[in-house]
Amino acid sequence: MKHWLRLGLLMSVAMFSDAGAQAYLPKTDDEIVEVLPARGDSWLEIRDLRKQVAAQPNDLEPALALVRRYIELGRAESDPRYFGYAEAALTPWLAVAQPSAEVLTLRATLFQNRHEFPAALDYLHRALARQPRLAQAWLTRAAILEVQGQHAEALNSCIPLLKLAEPLIGQVCLNSILSVSGQLDAAYRQLARAVSTAHSPVPADQQWALTTLAEMAERMGNTDAADRYYRQALHIPRRNGYLLATYADYLLDRNRFQEVVELLANDTRADGLLLRLTLAEIALRLPTAAVHIDALTARFAASRMRGDSSHQGDEARFLLHVLDQPESALALAQKNWDVQREPRDARIFLEAALAAGKNPQPLLAFLTESKLQDARLETLLAQIGGSGI
Repeated sequence: MKHWLRLGLLMSVAMFSDAGAQAYLPKTDDEIVEVLPARGDSWLEIRDLRKQVAAQPNDLEPALALVRRYIELGRAESDPRYFGYAEAALTPWLAVAQPSAEVLTLRATLFQNRHEFPAALDYLHRALARQPRLAQAWLTRAAILEVQGQHAEALNSCIPLLKLAEPLIGQVCLNSILSVSGQLDAAYRQLARAVSTAHSPVPADQQWALTTLAEMAERMGNTDAADRYYRQALHIPRRNGYLLATYADYLLDRNRFQEVVELLANDTRADGLLLRLTLAEIALRLPTAAVHIDALTARFAASRMRGDSSHQGDEARFLLHVLDQPESALALAQKNWDVQREPRDARIFLEAALAAGKNPQPLLAFLTESKLQDARLETLLAQIGGSGI
């Protein structure tokens, strides 16, 4: 169980999901659409796990190991196919009379990936009713509730982790939520202390903690610390789609467009990463921007046809900053806000409202109630006040 917790994945799927990434039809035969990753040790591990499942079809543990590994790879590679594989491997164990708490938690994780949060929370409730000390269920519940802006309930889900999980996991969970609940400075100091005193942390946990610290520092306006923590997180040899997206946003805000291109040039599978790459290409006036704009247009259209709402924040950003359609961007940003309420969701809502000349009253009420501190939002809020919206 501790291995599963050591994924450091509280942030990964709830905040950055590409469950619905779609195929793009190239205009010419010689157009390079994507550079595929090499099939290395991960594929060998998957092959071995599948052999174990085939050899022991009535044994739950090999199946759980396979599902967990699929989820890890799906998150690391931002590849939705792995989540489909995970769901297929898990389905037989959901059909039994009494699915185990671990099976229910993994099912919740797959719902979480699709941003179907009510269904995910229902499965987690069932899992914790069966096994109240299941740390992964508490961790996943905290992640979802934090994304939804239900900070008090999210904190209540972090508290059991202080006893049930590795110390660093509990500290990241707790301080991540405190940092968006009016206690940013204290949470930053406490987590920085936990990172500096952690004894031989697992790389995944350390990367998660460093990324969280970088985000906190960025919200505080401490650019030097944010840059340092982002670089430390990236130095850990473990691919993380969420980290790439967050660092790309940091670079975009500082007009470091060439660095974004270098960071994401081979990461076009995930819609969120392709969007950030495209924004940098537009700023640099690169010819590849046009191809990527077409690809994103097709992908977002396909998501809408499927009724997939997990990309509304990114699509709102695309409509506003690429296609210059503020009214449409605001409509999507509002819908996205109904589902998830993190700083990045608040930001696109504010940006679209400013561009459309509208008052984002639900967001303003939430910011007042939650006491969210974010230097980037303060600049936008000042513009709303000054414009008389």
